[in-house]
Amino acid sequence: MKYPSKMKRGMTLGERYLIERKLGEGGMSCVYLAEDLKLPGKKWAVKESVTQPGMFQTVQDEAKLLTTLNHARLPRVVDFFQPDESGYTYMVMDYIHGMTLDKYCRDYRGHLSADFILQLAYQLLEVLGYLHSHQPPVVFRDLKPSNIMLTEEMEVRLIDFGIARSFKQERDEDTVKLGTIGFAAPEQYGSGQSDARSDLYGLGALLLFLTTGGKYSEWFAGVEQHIRKDIFDVFPPLIRKLLQHDPDKRYQSVDEVRRSLERRSLTTEVRVISKSNVLGTLVTAVLGTTPGAGTTHTAITIGHFLARNYSKVAVVEMGIGPNAFSRIQEIAEGAVGSERKFQINGIDFWRQTGRGEIISLLAGGYDAVVLDLGAFRDHERLEEFLRADVPIIVGSAAEWRQHDVLTLSRMLTSHDQPNRVYAIPLASFKGVQKLRKSLGGSKVVALPLLHDPFSLPEETEQAMEFIYEGFVQPKSRKKRFRFAWG
Repeated sequence: MKYPSKMKRGMTLGERYLIERKLGEGGMSCVYLAEDLKLPGKKWAVKESVTQPGMFQTVQDEAKLLTTLNHARLPRVVDFFQPDESGYTYMVMDYIHGMTLDKYCRDYRGHLSADFILQLAYQLLEVLGYLHSHQPPVVFRDLKPSNIMLTEEMEVRLIDFGIARSFKQERDEDTVKLGTIGFAAPEQYGSGQSDARSDLYGLGALLLFLTTGGKYSEWFAGVEQHIRKDIFDVFPPLIRKLLQHDPDKRYQSVDEVRRSLERRSLTTEVRVISKSNVLGTLVTAVLGTTPGAGTTHTAITIGHFLARNYSKVAVVEMGIGPNAFSRIQEIAEGAVGSERKFQINGIDFWRQTGRGEIISLLAGGYDAVVLDLGAFRDHERLEEFLRADVPIIVGSAAEWRQHDVLTLSRMLTSHDQPNRVYAIPLASFKGVQKLRKSLGGSKVVALPLLHDPFSLPEETEQAMEFIYEGFVQPKSRKKRFRFAWG
């Protein structure tokens, strides 16, 4: 940031927002994480911007613009503080858990799966379609990796509307030329007024960047040779048209781009996960009622059990935030590799996996896939849970925590899942009976104490057989990897 940050840890904004730490900064602004003192536990992102003469209107316009928008892929602005005596303004908005696409690319050295890029394109088209349908249309104008957040469920969120603007029909060109070189359309630099097609250029630049492993974002003769060979054939011609310098030669709307993508039958099929296209794969989804309930431990135990009955099994860690599988890989192999897939006892473990990548896993020839969904936070991960063949809720055996199980169960009453199982680690017989009665006779199983999920004693084996009654038959045991805890 060109100007010194005024907010420090422990300071309070507006007698309500307690600053906890700095999240990031740019040339003219800084973003902090803050706790809401009126809503304990609620976190917000506070954007601090410096206004000089003539700049205040820009910041105020950004706040006013965001307050009129309502879309799941956009942050909400809940509070705005006008310039203080030093010209500093503050905007309070949703805090988005996750990481920027820029960081995600760097972490995986630019090698993103074709399915992930496709899903990203569809999500961006969704939010751009909403912005462009706004009256007047809203042009984002800065569609670059650092302005795209990925939540732990790999859902896209656009951030930093600092240079977004409403399209003004009467203007021939932009008053202010702004954008990021390499991602901004030519008209943003004086050759005309930016409109919805400028965002489509930005989308093309972003897709070229992703499909070339982060090497290029502008089209030139021969650049198609640098696009990865595993990328869907639809992408090169689509990107080339998006990156035309003349806006009239590009796609003219989000709908046109979407239709072009959907002409390829493969992309249409990839968009939906359903039992009809899992090709016989047995899908288990494990969802915890709260953090620390034992979700990951249970998922690994299940994967180990299924590996005795199926030849090809995968255990998948959902989201980009968790790091339990990284620790497991380090224990098993001595280090965390650059590849997110590693193997133990013939089981494939996939760490930090996004929703879009689940599709390719289900089509990858696995006989059984176990999804570790982590603890329930909101409805974003319920889609995978509701579509699973064997949906399992893991809850605490503590008497005072059974309320969490019942609460989640009530939330799911509108969804018919005859195979749903409630797994309660260390639960007593009496506790299981009481919970089963409270759940109206649902399938409840106690999971015995198990220090090593890769070595199943007879009691645990019996619990697994009860869960998968009607799905699998037990087989003889094999010698397995064991954890060296501590």
